[in-house]
Amino acid sequence: MTELITVVTAVHAPSAPYLADAYASLLGQELPDGWDWQWVIQEDGETGEVAPYVPDDPRISFGQGRRGRAAMARTVGLSRADGRFVKVLDADDMLAPGALARDLRALTDDPSLGWATCRVLDYLPDGSTVGFDEDPPQGPIERGTVLRYWQEHDYRAQVHPATLCVRRELLLALGGWMALPASEDTGLLMALSAVSRGWFSADTGLLYRKWPGQVTSQPSHADEAERKARFAVVEARALALASLGGWRFGGV
Repeated sequence: MTELITVVTAVHAPSAPYLADAYASLLGQELPDGWDWQWVIQEDGETGEVAPYVPDDPRISFGQGRRGRAAMARTVGLSRADGRFVKVLDADDMLAPGALARDLRALTDDPSLGWATCRVLDYLPDGSTVGFDEDPPQGPIERGTVLRYWQEHDYRAQVHPATLCVRRELLLALGGWMALPASEDTGLLMALSAVSRGWFSADTGLLYRKWPGQVTSQPSHADEAERKARFAVVEARALALASLGGWRFGGV
C-alpha cells in the first residue's frame, strides 16, 4: 500500500497566483518507492479568489474556512491530512528537487527523530538567491539546540521553520501551529526542539520567495510590541514543554 507525506499549505488571495509554482515544484519531487504526496491547501477565508488557482489533481484537497491567519488555516487543514509525515509549504514558496525524499529518508531511517529541516535560499524578485551563513552541519540536531540558539541570537532561528517536516502524531500532540498573528511556525519549531531531536539537511530544500505582498514584509509584522509579545509566549511555551522531563519523543 502506498504511504503518504502530506504537504500542508495555507493560502490567502494575494498569494494564490503563486500556487502554480508551488505545484510545479511538487511535481518535480522524486519519492522513494511506495511513497506519494498529498497536498492539503487551506484558504484563510472564503473569498472565491483562491479556488481558480488550485490545480486539478486528485492528490490535492482544497478547503476554505473563516479567516484566522496561517496558523488556523494549517491546523484546520490537518483534518484532511492522511500522511504519516506533514511537510510545510507556504503558498508562495517552492520545494527544491529531492526535498521530500531527503526528509523521508531522515525520518524513516531514525525513529528517534521527530522532525526535519533543511537549507533554504531566499528567492528574490530578480530571480537571484541568497543563503543563510549560519546553517548547522548536516545531521541530527539534539533536543533543545534550536531553542537555545534562538534565545541567544535575538530570537532568530538557526533553521528555517518554513522548511519543516514533522511526524504527524507529534504535530498533533503539540496542538499544531501556535495561535499567533505571526511567528506561528517559529512557535511550533521551538516546541519541537524542546521535546525531541531533529535533523538538518545541508542540501537546499526550499526557495523562500521574497515579494512585496508577503505577510512578513508588512509593517505590522515588525511592530516591536507585538514581536516581544509573540516571542515571550513562544519562549514560555517551549520552556514549559522542556520542563516536562518525563516526556521524550522516540524514547530519547
